Amino acid sequence: MTPNPVPDSTALVQMLHAARQRTLALAGDLSGERLLGPRLKIVNPPLWEIGHLGWFQEHWCLRYQDGVVSKPSMHANADGLYNSATVPHATRWDLPLPDIDATLAYLRQVLERVLERLDRQDVTDHLRYFAQLAAFHEEMHCEAFTYTRQTLGYPQPALTLQAAPGTSGALPGDTGIPGSRFMQGAAPDTGFVFDNEKWAHEVEVRPFCMSRAPVTCAEFLQFVDDSGYLRRKWWSAAGWRWREDADAQSPVYWHKSDGQWLQRHYDAEISLMPDAPVMHVNWFEAEAYCRWAGRRLPTEAEWEFAAATTRLSGEDKRRYPWGETAPEPRHANLYGVMNGCADVAAFDAGDSAWGCRQMIGNVWEWTADDFRPYPGFVADPYKEYSEPWFGDHKVLRGGCFATRAGLLRNTWRNFYTADRRDVFAGFRTCAK
Repeated sequence: MTPNPVPDSTALVQMLHAARQRTLALAGDLSGERLLGPRLKIVNPPLWEIGHLGWFQEHWCLRYQDGVVSKPSMHANADGLYNSATVPHATRWDLPLPDIDATLAYLRQVLERVLERLDRQDVTDHLRYFAQLAAFHEEMHCEAFTYTRQTLGYPQPALTLQAAPGTSGALPGDTGIPGSRFMQGAAPDTGFVFDNEKWAHEVEVRPFCMSRAPVTCAEFLQFVDDSGYLRRKWWSAAGWRWREDADAQSPVYWHKSDGQWLQRHYDAEISLMPDAPVMHVNWFEAEAYCRWAGRRLPTEAEWEFAAATTRLSGEDKRRYPWGETAPEPRHANLYGVMNGCADVAAFDAGDSAWGCRQMIGNVWEWTADDFRPYPGFVADPYKEYSEPWFGDHKVLRGGCFATRAGLLRNTWRNFYTADRRDVFAGFRTCAK
């Protein structure tokens, strides 16, 4: 795998500006009650989340040094308002939050000071690392903010889109993958990675057959029409408890009207796209579908093997499914390419060496595994990123249409609890 060097100051400035531009675009049309929204466990109040971005950037880029926070915030009571590690989620609607103008002013002041430091001749590796962390953190929150807009039925974000391939349709069938021993995880010479990707360690993957594409809406509809949500035998005990509590009878944004299946896309109702990947299904739903179909979810190691290895050697890993070239619109449906899902046959230029399509972009993909540390795990300075969530979350891989391309690589690990349906997530399957 080709090393990915630490970005220079110019690149970091561009990353920070791009993330902030996206934040402002997502927040720009919010006012009044929409700045707080309803109390839900799966979303943050938008006004709080915007302020948290400024706090995080200031905390790590301006206040943190030599393992401690050595400087006060420029915003009164910032730690008491915006520190996600100490401010309980349920209380965030009740905090004395500044209004939107004051919140945006705080964001501007923090960014200006960070940019001033990056403009100096003596920029430290410390600042470069945390500036990159802050940009990535903001991009991840922007993606989550996009989920929030879908959850709350707000209008879809206004984007300037790039040209995407016109290929459409389904992509049925499996590809056989021989498996072997390979190094799962990130190698130390690949630039910035998160602590849960560290470090590459040898695992053995047995031969397996994986679907070339994620499960489509048309395929999942067969499960729904066969009363899959109402038949206990397809569900695990935990999955059935969730289904009963949620009274789930189809994917969360699907409903039937005059005999036709529709789905809500932000604030609009659209016809079901049969050859697009099913989305907004949780891990329990994916597991139940697999049982019904006589299939299974891929393990995390199988997913990475299919995405990253080549036919030459399990030791020869790619950064992306298609190779080392950074993602382009021809490769994957990522942020700025489309404003929703493409059909599963699109983006053939992004195929892995094994012929698996859209392993990057379009929808996140659930894997079979719990989110756990790799051998020898050591938390990075941002200790709240991974460690608190080990054991009770499931791993997703690959990114979605709302993920910024610069975040992703084949070793990237996302993680959510098995009940989450707000995420832009689907799944692909393996033969048993």
